[in-house]
Amino acid sequence: MRKNLEIPQGKRTPLYRLLEILPGLISYGAIILLFVLSWVDPVLGSVYLFIIIASTLVKAISVAYRTIQGYKVIRRAERIDWHKRLEDLEHPHEAFERLRDEDSRSYHFDQHIENLKMIAAMSSEYPNPQKILHAVIMTAYDEGEEILVPSIEAVKNTTFPNDRIIFALAYEERGGQEMEELAQKLAQKYKKVFKEFLLVKHPANLPGEIIGKGPNLTNAGYAVAKYVEDKHLPIENIIVTSLDSDNRMAPKYLDSVAYEFITHPNRQHLSYQPVSLFMNNIWDAPAPSRVIAISNSFFNIITTMRPHALRNFASHSQPLQALKAMNFWSKRTIVEDGHQYWRSLFFFNGDYSVLPIRIPIYQDAVIDEALWKTIKAQFIQVRRWYYGASDVAYVGSKLFVRREHRLVPFWQLFPKFWRLLDGHVTLAILAPLVAFGGWVPMIMNLSSHTMVAYNLPNIVSIVETFALIGLIVSILVSFRILPKRPAKYRKSKNLLMILQWVLMPITSILYQSLAAFYSQTRLMLGKYMEKFDVTKKVVKK
Repeated sequence: MRKNLEIPQGKRTPLYRLLEILPGLISYGAIILLFVLSWVDPVLGSVYLFIIIASTLVKAISVAYRTIQGYKVIRRAERIDWHKRLEDLEHPHEAFERLRDEDSRSYHFDQHIENLKMIAAMSSEYPNPQKILHAVIMTAYDEGEEILVPSIEAVKNTTFPNDRIIFALAYEERGGQEMEELAQKLAQKYKKVFKEFLLVKHPANLPGEIIGKGPNLTNAGYAVAKYVEDKHLPIENIIVTSLDSDNRMAPKYLDSVAYEFITHPNRQHLSYQPVSLFMNNIWDAPAPSRVIAISNSFFNIITTMRPHALRNFASHSQPLQALKAMNFWSKRTIVEDGHQYWRSLFFFNGDYSVLPIRIPIYQDAVIDEALWKTIKAQFIQVRRWYYGASDVAYVGSKLFVRREHRLVPFWQLFPKFWRLLDGHVTLAILAPLVAFGGWVPMIMNLSSHTMVAYNLPNIVSIVETFALIGLIVSILVSFRILPKRPAKYRKSKNLLMILQWVLMPITSILYQSLAAFYSQTRLMLGKYMEKFDVTKKVVKK
């Protein structure tokens, strides 16, 4: 059966339009329902809100636990010598005999022993570590040398051999002459550093493409695949990592991905997802951006501990053979990273998953030239992320069809669809309901003296106090993952890193709820977001 993996352009089918409306319909309906129930009976409104608030408390406790757990797992993974483990895989029997009686044992160590035993028994089914190549595609629009060079240097300084890295700088023709000149300069600087340094210019205004990162990535993917074919390289042993211009991978990232790629027999049906931490410039960012950046970093830490819910986000790695087979990334969405999960899932008929890589790739927090511009740029970035609600229709249109047309079995896909829908609705409704919902039953019944409605604000306040546990844990862990404070800042900056969290209620409403409602409303009205608004990156001197 021929697979149609593309997002429709132009007029949608009635089912597709209904599913585009669905997230916003439920989000607006959840807010309206509180007012309606409170008007009918303040007890009904109070019970409805209390259920939502209670679930928030449970989630807050879970967030605190997962944050601590995730932080510890990442730190353990960073201490592992992944390059040495790759070398062990070259001679698995000898390494197994040498290591099996080691006294120092841990989950990661035990798993390595099991991997060596497995590969020693079936060595012909596993690729030789020396034959693994990485292709790194870095997309750029009009970023300057001060952004691009540190990101390229981070790839250069990984523990994986540079002579087995194909680096592709995917830059936009729309970036103009200045971007062209910088690309040529970088090619001259790094042409002898990697196995190959490819310059791939993405032409502007190609038919069937939105203005976004996906078309640029795919254009570069074609170039990498052609280079591999021309050089007669083993495509089945090449792993592609996509990077934004500000992404700086930790030194052990490529070795870690190569190790996981080799030791998983289903390697071609996996994506490899690092932990995205927005920490590059965190000390320079204004307080609102810091809160958003650290909160999103925590979300990524938590998600890496929930593999069943893990999807592609920002930078990720995937085998070149799989990417070429599915025609790389989508050219029709501004959220090509998250969408790539669904695209891959349907291409492989459900035999696909995302493997967590507990090694970070560091990204920039949003900084523009002035505070107001930064606040605006941050909102633009977040609303783009939350336009991932557009995938509700994409997934639902392949779920609610006749059995013979389904690419993934119904009961395998439905829980994923539900989590996707629930996640976007929760983003929109949770912050305003928690912040203001407690007053609605009382305001809607001013003439009534129902005890439950009258005391609901106090009850909500008590629950929110317990929910502060999650925030306190976040503050404590944030100081463990922050990079070292630059010498240009005094120790008093540490205090600001604590006080900034008083902005959490404001940022939750402005950058979470409002941005989610914005994106969902655009989908409801058919006002599709088909231009990737690049977040400007300013480096503070």
